[in-house]
Amino acid sequence: MADTEIGFVDYPFAGASVYPEGMIVVSAITEADPGAIRPYLRTVAGEMLFVHAEHRRALDEFCRRNAIAVHRRLDIWADLLEPFLDTWFDAEDQRATEARLHGVGLGSAEIVEIRGRVERAMMSYNFDSMLWEWVYLGLYDLLSAANGVLVRPEAQASLGDPVALYRWAMEIAGRAEAV
Repeated sequence: MADTEIGFVDYPFAGASVYPEGMIVVSAITEADPGAIRPYLRTVAGEMLFVHAEHRRALDEFCRRNAIAVHRRLDIWADLLEPFLDTWFDAEDQRATEARLHGVGLGSAEIVEIRGRVERAMMSYNFDSMLWEWVYLGLYDLLSAANGVLVRPEAQASLGDPVALYRWAMEIAGRAEAV
C-alpha cells in the first residue's frame, strides 16, 4: 500500500475493477472495514474489494492516514448464505436473520430466489469440498465459488457468468447501511 493508493495483484474475482491487477486511489474509496472477517474497502461505485487478512493492519493505517471512514456494515451475504453452513439454527435465529434481511429491503420471495440461485454452488463449496464451515460464509465465499474454488464444475456453472454474478452480488451487498 502506497501513501494514497492500494495496488492489487492477482485479484481473483472477474468483474472487479482491479481484476486481475489494478490500483485504487484514495478518492475512489468511500469506506473500509479492516476489522471484518474478510477485510475490505468500498469504492465510490459501490464495489467491495477484499484485502488479504495479513494486510489488515496496513489497511487500518492507510485509512487513518487518508481519513477514510471505517464502518462496519451488516453482512447481507452472511445472512443469505446462512442455510449453507454446517450448523442448525432454531426458529428464533431464523426469524432474526429474516428480520435483518427485510430491514435492508429484501422481501421473502427475493430471499428465496437469491438462495435458490446460489444453493447448488454453495452446497458444493461447503459440503462436497468437505470444508464444513459452520460459522461464517459471506460474499467472499460466494465469489470464490463462482471462481470454482472448492466447487464442482457443474455447481460453478450453475452460477452463470462470473462477471454478471459479481455485479449482481455487489448490488445486493450494497443494500446494507453502515451499522
